[in-house]
Amino acid sequence: MERKEKNKSSDIKMGLTKKQRSWVYSGTILALIILFFIVNNLNGEPEEGPYPPDYKQVSAQELKSAPDFALKSVDGKIIKLSEYKGKVVFIDFWATWCGPCRKGIPDLIELKKEFGAKGFEVIGISVDDKEKLQQVPSFVKDMKINYPVVYADAKVISDFGGIANIPTAFIIDKQGKIAANYIGNYPKETYAGEINKLLKK
Repeated sequence: MERKEKNKSSDIKMGLTKKQRSWVYSGTILALIILFFIVNNLNGEPEEGPYPPDYKQVSAQELKSAPDFALKSVDGKIIKLSEYKGKVVFIDFWATWCGPCRKGIPDLIELKKEFGAKGFEVIGISVDDKEKLQQVPSFVKDMKINYPVVYADAKVISDFGGIANIPTAFIIDKQGKIAANYIGNYPKETYAGEINKLLKK
């Protein structure tokens, strides 16, 4: 009885009920988790973009064959991945509001110029939401993007294992298999080395 009275007295002195203390402890733990997450991502390489809303991540490395898609491009055409079989294809999931995505686009333009005639293609898949979707065609024009850019749908996001970070890229070999998967920006030379190797196969 005396112990209960002491605990009650201690709660009154702190000005908190048990429920309130529970909320404080939970909030502190959550804050520490968030702080750890932020520090971990700030120090990580390569550079990653923002997280698209409502995307569930599934390990992309579990995939073997690249799933086919038929998506509408910014110029109104339907782009099918299956039509590029026999070529090495670089698939880039990106968005206009993603700084690292914008930073990496000039490298993709250069890769298309360098390897395009050898059987290489880049396909940009925009994950912009409805509010930003209208900006994509003008963005493509302003950036002088020289490869097809299409609009993502829920199916392609799911089929490619879920996209938790952007940019996220996949390199598809001539047989339609996923040869490499990159999350975040990498040096152009990293992509070029893999592309060149696959083109020679």
